[in-house]
This record gives sequence, C-alpha cells and structure tokens, in this order.
Amino acid sequence: MNKNALTAAIEINQPVELVWKIWNEPEHIMKWNAPSDEWINKKIENNLVLGGGFLYAMARKDGTESFDFSGTYTEIIEHERIAYTLDDGRKSLITFTGNNPVTLTEIFEPVADLDFAMQQEFCQSGLNQLKAYAESEL
Repeated sequence: MNKNALTAAIEINQPVELVWKIWNEPEHIMKWNAPSDEWINKKIENNLVLGGGFLYAMARKDGTESFDFSGTYTEIIEHERIAYTLDDGRKSLITFTGNNPVTLTEIFEPVADLDFAMQQEFCQSGLNQLKAYAESEL
C-alpha cells in the first residue's frame, strides 16, 4: 500500500456474517454499490477465492460517465479481511472488525490524476449506501 492510501470506514449495526454476505454476494452488491442515486450497476461479478476476480461495471443513469472496477483477490480471511489488486495495479484492503456492530474499513490507493477528496467521498458514499441497505432493507 502506498503512502497516499485513503481510508473510508462505517459502523454497521448487523452481525459480521451478514455484513460479509452483503459485501460479497452479487445480488446484494447490485442493491447498494453506488455512491448516489445518479449511478447504477450494469454488471456485477464476484469470484471470492484467492486468485479469483471481480467486476463491478457502473454507469451514470444519464449515460455521461461509466467505468469498470475490477481486480484480483490476494488475501481472504472470512469475516475479517479481504485484500485485492485492481487491474491497474492499485491495492486495496477491506477489514471487518467487531460483531454487531461491525466496523468496515476500506483502505485504498487512489488514482494519481484524480482529486483525492473526490475519490474519498465516492468511496465513503458507497459505504454509506451499504450501511443504509444493511440496516433497513434486511
């Protein structure tokens, strides 16, 4: 992880087993993984095994912007941590601490030529959506 890594965190009032499931299962990811109502998920794939990959294809509803978020898992400790390397080489670490509530922390290397504050806000907004989904939809 490089020295410019950014961190976003959220406390979720659910058991760690449920938070893990919501974070990793495509049918759940599809429902929460967007920073705002302006974004949609076009496609979600997740092969949560060491060396497995994931793809989150996202787009703005108005069609003005889209991107694929994809990478390969480098470490998985069930209900504790997930590490991965994105296709562009950046690294991320997700930790799950506690059990009801769970503190979910995401540490990630930012894109060098994009505003760091915007990237931090985008990530935190996604975690806020996850919390709302986990605490009200389930």
